[in-house]
Amino acid sequence: MTTDIRTGTGPGTAWLPSGPAAPGSPRLFCLPNAGAGAAVYAGWKRHATGGVQICPIQLPGRAERFAEPPYDRAGELVDALLDAIGDRFTGEYALFGHSMGAAVAFELARRLETDGRTPPAHVFVSGRAAPHIVEPNRALRDLPLDAFIAELRRIGGTPEEILGERELMERLQVLLRADFAVNETYRCPVDEPIAAPLTVLGGDRDARAPVASLHAWQPLTTGPFEVRVYPGGHFYLNDRLAELVGLMSRFTRPPKETPEV
Repeated sequence: MTTDIRTGTGPGTAWLPSGPAAPGSPRLFCLPNAGAGAAVYAGWKRHATGGVQICPIQLPGRAERFAEPPYDRAGELVDALLDAIGDRFTGEYALFGHSMGAAVAFELARRLETDGRTPPAHVFVSGRAAPHIVEPNRALRDLPLDAFIAELRRIGGTPEEILGERELMERLQVLLRADFAVNETYRCPVDEPIAAPLTVLGGDRDARAPVASLHAWQPLTTGPFEVRVYPGGHFYLNDRLAELVGLMSRFTRPPKETPEV
């Protein structure tokens, strides 16, 4: 059986470069921020607890999928993802996404529920304003290249050796602009909440996702809701991986209820 690189069909799906999780293992599926690939979650595995397996999702347009055109709308991206690996979302699992990945993770959770598939045990969104409010920040996807690079530098997270290489940035901007389009165009009205528990994470100095915009996620779930704010900017999570991955591991595999005797 061959593998279709765009749909990810076949035994070695391009969407899950780490391979299938061990049968019966609880899984934390991770969606990357704009411009990043599955490798951004490589260091998470050593911090997972309770047998939870970290399952980074590789989106088109990056790493070994660099030749594939990236998606620029969350709905179309989730359509393709579900077509390719929808059967992997079974048993005990949770979803995590940071920034752009938060929009994709939430839309994925919403679609899994509306399609009648096994819902996630928990959804974690990080570094993103609630998707029913219009962000006051200027859209990055349409900026001229110099201004685009300046904004990326201000947000942080992109190495200076990449930002300083104009020829490289001219090539990477196709992916980056598409990713920012996914994030900036995604909307979900408050009358379409998910039922899964929702935890919103963010930094107290993140100009792209101010603390008030994190609390604004509350109407988007009918389940338990929590906001956790940490010191730092947009990439606050890089300073506390062990703490955050440990937290998510616990909620990915919720404790079983003890039956009444």
